[in-house]
Amino acid sequence: MMKLNMWLVIMIMFIIGNMIFVSKYKHLLIVLLSLEFIVLSVFFMMELYLNFNNNNMYMLMIFLLFSVCEGALGLSILVSMIRTHGNDYFQSFNLL
Repeated sequence: MMKLNMWLVIMIMFIIGNMIFVSKYKHLLIVLLSLEFIVLSVFFMMELYLNFNNNNMYMLMIFLLFSVCEGALGLSILVSMIRTHGNDYFQSFNLL
């Protein structure tokens, strides 16, 4: 019963993260935070699945490594965008 409740919480986290990602696309910081929330829910999902099957946790360390690299890359893009354009609005610059 406890694992079922945890799966439910993780799925709700994933759905809420996707809803924020789809609906709040004006600021880059909010998009990055919603992506990190989705990565966190996937991390919990993988951790629960690997614990349920009594597997090794090496894959979680690799996933955590890539998620930290993704977060650092997103923050560097955010800082460079704020330095060049002055804000993090997507409407303030042209992509072409």
